[in-house]
Amino acid sequence: MDATQLRAMQAPIKERYKNDPTSGLITLKATGSTDSEGIACKLETGRAIAMAGLHPATGGSGLELCSGDMLLEALVACAGVTLKSVATALEVPLKEGRVSAEGDLDFRGTLGVDKEAPVGFAEIRLRFDVDTEAPQDKLDLMLKLTERYCVVYQTIKNGPKMSVEMHRV
Repeated sequence: MDATQLRAMQAPIKERYKNDPTSGLITLKATGSTDSEGIACKLETGRAIAMAGLHPATGGSGLELCSGDMLLEALVACAGVTLKSVATALEVPLKEGRVSAEGDLDFRGTLGVDKEAPVGFAEIRLRFDVDTEAPQDKLDLMLKLTERYCVVYQTIKNGPKMSVEMHRV
């Protein structure tokens, strides 16, 4: 696909976002499970091949993985593994643990339809649903430690210094 084809494909989408700004607001989701024997989080992606592409809201076919979905899946995986690690360290038996993340995006920003619309997630919500008989103070501590030690959560929360380079090969 070249630039002309891309513009042609995205033109009607951009027009729709211009005419109806709310149509560019999309919520992406990811879920995972910590009910495995080891310290792990099983992601429910429903895809066998990890090939990234454009989100359908920007003209993609929907057959490839969206990097926004992958970011949420990474957060769910990291948070689930961290939760399971913390529960294991605190000796809190989890019969089952569910981790979910939702993120709100305004695709008008990434398509350049509205220069005031942000590019990237405006809000991300992370949720843990656990089946355990542990007392509330243990659950509070598990949540605090999971937040503290989840690499992906902390990376997103603290907005790390970033740099970008391009090299000719």
